[in-house]
Amino acid sequence: MMSSWITTPITTDLLRGALDVQRTARGVLPHRLPAWARAQYTDGQLAMVEAQPAGVRLAFRTHATAVELDTLPTRHAYLGLPGRPDGVYDLLVDGHLTDQTSATGGDTVITDLSTGTTQRRSGPPGTVRFTGLPDREKDVEIWLPHHETTELVALRTDAPVAPVPDRGRRVWLHHGSSISQGSNATSPTATWPVVAASLGGVDLVNLGFGGSALLDPFTARTMRDTPADLISVKIGINLVNADLMRLRAFVPAVHGFLDTIREGHPTTPLLVVSPIYCPIHEDTPGPGTFDLAALAATGEVRFRATGDPAEKASGKLTLRVIRDELARITAQRAADDPNLHHLDGLDLYGEADFAELPLPDQLHPDTATHRRIAARFAKRTFDADGPFAERRS
Repeated sequence: MMSSWITTPITTDLLRGALDVQRTARGVLPHRLPAWARAQYTDGQLAMVEAQPAGVRLAFRTHATAVELDTLPTRHAYLGLPGRPDGVYDLLVDGHLTDQTSATGGDTVITDLSTGTTQRRSGPPGTVRFTGLPDREKDVEIWLPHHETTELVALRTDAPVAPVPDRGRRVWLHHGSSISQGSNATSPTATWPVVAASLGGVDLVNLGFGGSALLDPFTARTMRDTPADLISVKIGINLVNADLMRLRAFVPAVHGFLDTIREGHPTTPLLVVSPIYCPIHEDTPGPGTFDLAALAATGEVRFRATGDPAEKASGKLTLRVIRDELARITAQRAADDPNLHHLDGLDLYGEADFAELPLPDQLHPDTATHRRIAARFAKRTFDADGPFAERRS
């Protein structure tokens, strides 16, 4: 180790995109839900995904040419299913991606889907190292893996660091499913919300929770209490593939979710986004499940719907039903709320897009599709006539 390394405590003023920071025996663990919200429902899936730091980054101003970050990743694997690649750390210098790497070591949690049991294998922290940074004062960001719980143990540099000054950028608060968290994107800055935020020139707070965009009241209260200049909620796919509620519960739940956000942000631009195209759930209700036959035949992870299209008559939800209802609800509310807007998910990724860029596992977009969704979202929201356009006074 270089004798000139400077160790800087990892404090909240160096972290962006996290709503809470937990002190651990080895360092700090960023969370994307506050402790009070996490305590209201200790579901294993939610606990896993909210601690995966999608959109969370270390940000500092420095003259350093070398940076080391000791981390303890926790990776999740499923017995009998192919493992995900190790999480990627993206280095941005003055807003430009300049390097990528992964961490060694860490813990692994293995889940047996047939029994629901888990086994944890412990490992040591690893070190993420970036060298050859420009020898000048600059803004440095290290974006943490979007699908890998990451304890931050130590930050070392060969020159002092300071928090990045306020650049006057607007804050965009977004909530959605695993698609918003970034599933199947190859790195944290390749997820569609991060790409869209870059195109729109805004700072992102990403509350995309894999499998857990379920209109939870504590999520709405978290959004109500989080400072933001722009807000969006992407609703639908998890409600279908979890088979969580029927139409009778869905409509009031959407109203309640939006009502709660409006308690803290009465006039903030608020965008309701309906689901992107997903053939397995367009007309077939959930629950969704792993396609074990495809896994046995090809070794590939795929998803399938297990509901019956006829069950729509009894109020089961499909993506088409949800799109229609969200459009209706938003139009109804917009009569009294001129800052409420609607975006049809099919305008981001529709049937023709699926033919060109199919969802590899029938549910989640790949990196190229994340880029397409981001570009379309940015054009429809941040451009001059969009709901997130910057209004000059």
